[in-house]
Amino acid sequence: MTVPTVTLAEGLTVSAQGYGAMSVAPVYGPVDPAEALATLHHAVDIGITFIDTANVYGEGSSERAVGELLKDRRDEVQLATKFGLVGNIANGQRGINGDPAYVPQALDESLGRLGVDHVDLYYLHRVDPNVPIEDTVGAIAEQVKAGKVRNIGLSEATGDELRRAYGVHPIAAIQSEWSIWSRDVENKVVPTAAELGVGFVPFSPVGRGFLAGSFDAETLGDNDLRRRFPRFSDSALPANQKVLDVVRAVGEELGATPAQVSLAWLDAKGRQYGLPSVSIPGTRFAARVTENAGALDIVLSEDQVARLDSLAAITEGFRSADLNWVSQGRE
Repeated sequence: MTVPTVTLAEGLTVSAQGYGAMSVAPVYGPVDPAEALATLHHAVDIGITFIDTANVYGEGSSERAVGELLKDRRDEVQLATKFGLVGNIANGQRGINGDPAYVPQALDESLGRLGVDHVDLYYLHRVDPNVPIEDTVGAIAEQVKAGKVRNIGLSEATGDELRRAYGVHPIAAIQSEWSIWSRDVENKVVPTAAELGVGFVPFSPVGRGFLAGSFDAETLGDNDLRRRFPRFSDSALPANQKVLDVVRAVGEELGATPAQVSLAWLDAKGRQYGLPSVSIPGTRFAARVTENAGALDIVLSEDQVARLDSLAAITEGFRSADLNWVSQGRE
């Protein structure tokens, strides 16, 4: 399989689809460390060169898992991690720390878990409402000067926050939830990124498994993160099944899986906005990695894109339990 590349920013060229390593931490249920490592290796084997993780995933376990991969394959990947979310995100005990003094501490701890001396992309995971974003980005810029960070990214920043941050230091990429059923970023964040030449990294591009058709409410564990999201509630799921039905129908027309349709839709939207975009689907299974990469060969018709475009309007439930944690609540 040949995976094309996308240049998110000068000096940051990555595979046209990345791998979101949140799934190799026990956020969506128990993880077999050996299987997680095998999946990471498989992703790189088939041409995925962009690995995206965060210090808070599994309280560091995701970074440690990626670190095992990097022992042998650091030169084969562009590595991204994040800081700023603190606490345990699985049980809702979380906060945001964008204090400039925290930046070097968080970075050094991540570098230690990853076993590397620099990261190619370092994101502010969430914007701290108590710290001007200019101050936090300025502190990350000091780590660029120190050689520990190659590029700076933001996650779930608003269009205005992105613009203010860019005024301090070039921002290579913004990562936010963007998918068939989560399109609020198209109001301000996506146009601002396109204007500034900032790459976009959509997370949860297959709706945390729902848009892949792999979600099963009957097997949801007590600590599964999805229990915290309104659109996965018992009252919302029957309505949202109608969303998945349309995705499946488009897939049947193309001989594609729902996950591939969802990822192909994002590729089409990136082209529509003239925006370099790299989705980061996550899975703990190697076969799913191959399936997801197959989306790069799928071309949707204008009619199919339009039908998929309509689905956000019929989705039941917000994408976050607290919209102030994402750009949608602050735009």
